[in-house]
Amino acid sequence: MNLDDFSDLIERPDSGTRRDAEERRERLAVAPGALGRLDELGEWLAAAQGAVPVRPVERPRVVLFAGDHGVAELDVSGRPAGGTYGLVRGVLDGTSPVAVLARRMNVPVRVVDAGVDCDPGLLPAEVVRHRVRRGSGRIDVEDALTPEETERAVRLGMAVADEEADSGTDLVVLGDLSVGGTTPAATLIAALCGTDASVVTGRGGAGIDDLAWMRKCAAVRDALRRARPVLGDQLELLGAVGGADLAATTGFLLQSAVRRMPVILDGVVSAACALVAQRAAFRAPDWWLAGQVSGEPAQSKALDRMALNPLLDHGVTVGEGTGALLALPLVQAAAAFAAELPEKPADQEKPTELPEKPADPEHDEAEPGPEEH
Repeated sequence: MNLDDFSDLIERPDSGTRRDAEERRERLAVAPGALGRLDELGEWLAAAQGAVPVRPVERPRVVLFAGDHGVAELDVSGRPAGGTYGLVRGVLDGTSPVAVLARRMNVPVRVVDAGVDCDPGLLPAEVVRHRVRRGSGRIDVEDALTPEETERAVRLGMAVADEEADSGTDLVVLGDLSVGGTTPAATLIAALCGTDASVVTGRGGAGIDDLAWMRKCAAVRDALRRARPVLGDQLELLGAVGGADLAATTGFLLQSAVRRMPVILDGVVSAACALVAQRAAFRAPDWWLAGQVSGEPAQSKALDRMALNPLLDHGVTVGEGTGALLALPLVQAAAAFAAELPEKPADQEKPTELPEKPADPEHDEAEPGPEEH
């Protein structure tokens, strides 16, 4: 498998359709610019769908890739190592923030276990059937995955994207469920952006104190030493310092772009996977939106590199796709405005011609030239 092959498979959203959407926006009764960024969102959706007027977003879905990370053993997370099972259980039981919000918004949630460190019998078969391995390696001293596991994880993400596209999902809200996941995410972003560990290391969704932050910086620094020799190969990079859930998310993002299925990114983990995917296929980011600012410095660097401007900045750090799901109503509103607002009456499309000024006989007389004085 070579991720660079995706570069030939992924096309940009239809630029001709986008121009048609822009021209239609100029004809709407609401003045251009009055809807702010929602105009841009509506035009982006039209291009992604290849349709003017844009179709409503009627079948969105939250997709969460789950996995544990061995680096959490270093106490770099606000949650205990191996605690991803509890996060998955909270979503399945409907008690986590993203589950509460999705229920209120009537959006289905899909959890994909790529590498949760628990007995598979503890989770429903549809959640665990794709699992690549139980937990990922400690990236500061060892590879997260073997080459075979890395390819399996990427193919898992691709298969999930195909399943969603085939089932009629018209927009995906993408998130993660992980303990320790922000450490490999920061490592990937630092490696791809050429930055030091301290610049990209944040405090995670659960928050950590200064000592834990220093341990996390050290882990990212050591993982970076292992990442730099394999920067030229995205698969090797994901295997060295990623994890099963991150590799699966990367495959999902690439195949979603192939299938022309728009995606809203959540926090630093999905941003890191998107950056790896962009390295493989430079057109892929045209199919993604950044849902929110998560507060992680690595996320800001990744989004800046991909020229993605977050829709929201509400200080939501809980992860799990919650911030991206909060952005979904904005996208749906943009689609509704673009499709349903009326156009200006035909007689208002052209500017009214001003009547000619009546002739002024006093000023019509030629002024005397110098020879007449």
